[in-house]
Amino acid sequence: MAGVRQFDERLALERALDAFSERGFRATTMLDLAAGTGVQQGSPYHADGGKEEIFLRVFGEHSGNFLDGATTALEQPTKRQALTAFFDYRISAYTTGEPARGSLSTRTAIEAAKDSPKAEAAVKALLTRLENLVHDKLSTMDDDTASPVDLRTAARLIVTTTCGLAVMERAQYRPDELRAIAETLVTSLFPA
Repeated sequence: MAGVRQFDERLALERALDAFSERGFRATTMLDLAAGTGVQQGSPYHADGGKEEIFLRVFGEHSGNFLDGATTALEQPTKRQALTAFFDYRISAYTTGEPARGSLSTRTAIEAAKDSPKAEAAVKALLTRLENLVHDKLSTMDDDTASPVDLRTAARLIVTTTCGLAVMERAQYRPDELRAIAETLVTSLFPA
């Protein structure tokens, strides 16, 4: 059709993710999204609910990819190995890119709660799914490693620590320092 601009929706979503990751939900504007994605503000892509709807779509896709990666990382023979691989996966994701990408879910939880109840709900849903994933994976491992806390509490503490590590990364802690924090938690939860 003449005069209709074509665009790669996958690329547009990736660039929208980059904009939200770099600026956060609150600071990202429709102009930023238009500039980053190459899709103009008046297009049907942007007209479908505005910034919040674009964010929710991008965050939903990002969450699915994150949970797939977390599932893969947790596929280890022992609880300690699974958690070490999981934390390595998260720390690598936080510290990748220039500037480092950080954690979109943690950043959104901190800054968007008052701006977007839907974004807040999406973050809470992701954290709940992650807690369930960690709990379920730990529950199926029979490696005779006992924890001083029940596995539900351990899973919640692990998820809480991932968010804390994201904040520490923003405060310029190095990847080796973040890994040391994670290792302390892993050995506290599942002593040798």
